[in-house]
Amino acid sequence: MITGELRSKIDRVWDAFWSGGISNPLEVIEQITYLLFIRRLDELQTLAEKKARRTGIIDSPVFLPEKQHLRWSRLKNQSAEDNVRHRRRRGVPLPA
Repeated sequence: MITGELRSKIDRVWDAFWSGGISNPLEVIEQITYLLFIRRLDELQTLAEKKARRTGIIDSPVFLPEKQHLRWSRLKNQSAEDNVRHRRRRGVPLPA
């Protein structure tokens, strides 16, 4: 059983999804998986950029210059309102 600080963090995540209108546990897991995937892609891009600074070559970048706004490092610092506004401008579907 999960207790203490970890349990509190998990409860806050579930509450955030619930108050955002996502109450189906499968949808919550789907959204969390999506966010973890984006985060990992950003980590891989960051590693490739560090390597490119040493070698001068970046091998198959994940985020092209016109897609930099999709990086986890940028999304995590946006307010929810900015994120929704940005997604609507670009025509990205929002969770139902």
